[in-house]
Amino acid sequence: MTPLDPRLDETPYALQRHLGFHLTHWGEDHARLELQIEHYHANRAGLPHGGVYATLLDTVMGYAGSFTGDPGHKRLALTLSLTTNFLSRPKGRLLIAKGHKVGGGASTFFAEGVIADETGEVIARGSGAFKYRKTTL
Repeated sequence: MTPLDPRLDETPYALQRHLGFHLTHWGEDHARLELQIEHYHANRAGLPHGGVYATLLDTVMGYAGSFTGDPGHKRLALTLSLTTNFLSRPKGRLLIAKGHKVGGGASTFFAEGVIADETGEVIARGSGAFKYRKTTL
């Protein structure tokens, strides 16, 4: 997986800062995010909330399909559908989300993602359909 080119590292947006995840790898058709589990990610049972997993999957799959390699030409995408399957709970404290684009065309793309922890425990899987925005940053 391609490490994050420092030229492509974007200023964290509000939700990203709030949750604390960061992009670690990004290249053609793939991306990787990491999130250190903190107490404020927990649900009532003390486990990371399912919404955290859904957010990580949505984000990493969106990045996977939006790579341009050009910091002056950023591509954005909107989520059309998102499916998340919860498989386990973390054994470790670091969530690692990997996404890859699996198909699509000029206006939409499809992606799949997986979240594991640093022990290798697979926690969630997802798939989604995304639409490229006509506007770029």
